[in-house]
Amino acid sequence: MPQNPEQIKDHAELFQQPEYQELFKNKREQFEGGHSDEEVERVSEWTKSWEYREKNFAREALTVNPAKGCQPLGAIFAAAGFEGTLPFVQGSQGCVAYFRTHLSRHYKEPFSAVSSSMTEDAAVFGGLNNMIEGLQVAYQLYKPKMIAVSTTCMAEVIGDDLGAFIGNAKNADAIPQDFPVPFAHTPSFVGSHITGYDNMMKGILSNLTEGKKKNTTNGKLNFVPGFDTYTGNNREIKRILGLMGIDHTILADNSDYLDSPNNGEYNMYPGGTKLEDAADSINANGTVFLQGYSTQKTQEYVKEKWGQQTKVLRPWGVKGTDEFLMTLSELTGKPIPEELEIERGRLVDAMTDSYAWIHGKKFAIYGDPDLIISVVSFLLELGAEPVHILCNNGDNEFKKEMEAILSASPFGKQATVWIQKDLWHLRSLLFTEPVDFFVGNSYGKYLWRDTKIPMVRIGYPLFDRHHLHRYPTVGYQGGLNLLNWVVNTLLDELDRNTNITGKTDISFDLIR
Repeated sequence: MPQNPEQIKDHAELFQQPEYQELFKNKREQFEGGHSDEEVERVSEWTKSWEYREKNFAREALTVNPAKGCQPLGAIFAAAGFEGTLPFVQGSQGCVAYFRTHLSRHYKEPFSAVSSSMTEDAAVFGGLNNMIEGLQVAYQLYKPKMIAVSTTCMAEVIGDDLGAFIGNAKNADAIPQDFPVPFAHTPSFVGSHITGYDNMMKGILSNLTEGKKKNTTNGKLNFVPGFDTYTGNNREIKRILGLMGIDHTILADNSDYLDSPNNGEYNMYPGGTKLEDAADSINANGTVFLQGYSTQKTQEYVKEKWGQQTKVLRPWGVKGTDEFLMTLSELTGKPIPEELEIERGRLVDAMTDSYAWIHGKKFAIYGDPDLIISVVSFLLELGAEPVHILCNNGDNEFKKEMEAILSASPFGKQATVWIQKDLWHLRSLLFTEPVDFFVGNSYGKYLWRDTKIPMVRIGYPLFDRHHLHRYPTVGYQGGLNLLNWVVNTLLDELDRNTNITGKTDISFDLIR
């Protein structure tokens, strides 16, 4: 049958065509042997009850949509922030294809990462030969300035020694002896993407700074963003530091790599922190971490091995940004410029405009520990009331910090912090104790469909919306974006509930 390119259908329309509907019907009848529609509806309603919630929270052997990624995802994300760096994963092609596509689908950008293509024979005999050949091919073909090596489950289960393997590869002349090949062991079966980010960041910094310690400082401050997927944030931080005249190094800056211009030329390694700047970061006056839980090992390393002062500052909302700027001013002696004071006033004015629509609204949130702390802190400033706070990759330290923030606000008293729970747990919470809106990544779409509760998309990944990652969420400018997303989601929902002519739109107000 001839194909007409003008008749190409989006997948949402394609599978509604008669031939596909017939295919689905036959599949249900001949292979699935499912229950009747009435029984499915009965069980569905039961899963919304308190009785089911108790059974749901009692389960131990099953995780349903955990709202986290695995370690190598965070490792290759960290590596991409350094100049000319090629992420290299000791594992199978399928694993690396998953990591690449996960990031590409979020950013709508190509993400370059390679694997050692381990298969069954490597699982039996070890992956040394794969490592040597893989490093040689990657070095010769892609011409990187650095190759950052991480692992998958297979390499970890069989016990591949990355340090020894890389040494063997250099001794075999697969890569030059002085070529930087930092590494991190990142087993997918423990931790999460933030653990992988931390392990790789520590591995890269320890490799690049080895033997580079001097007796004098370079006068700079280092800033480690953490697993922050908003490319606009690195740019906003650099803008603020530029306004204050603070000499700095971002460890590491992947904003250009993940948000590169379309100028007709392909650049495999756009942007990134220069390797010489990263190597000299050991001589800075101090290091500021913009996330705490995705950089724990790196913080400890910088403090103990580099002997530097470290601070965790989350510049989200008014209070968080105030603390960030005042701390920078104390550390550097630089004044806070008037331009930033004006931006603060604009955010406060906008919050005053929207406060009435957000104050008293109950919400739920899920995501990574630092993201949750930052977003909840900002929403508390607006008088919103958290009810369910769910963090699958959070620990008791996070729970304690979160509960301290909640207890310090009159709006945080009714919140419960759930760690190591998944989105199926959150479904039970939303049905048994409904809220006015919830905050999360794209996987929350299924909760939105099921519960009909408005959803604000903040976090990673965001597959089903475009360009949100380009906006900053830090600083006063970032606060405006967060406010915009939350208040307009609530106003959209209000319009949906008042759109029946003569019935629900009697007091419809066009100006809000």
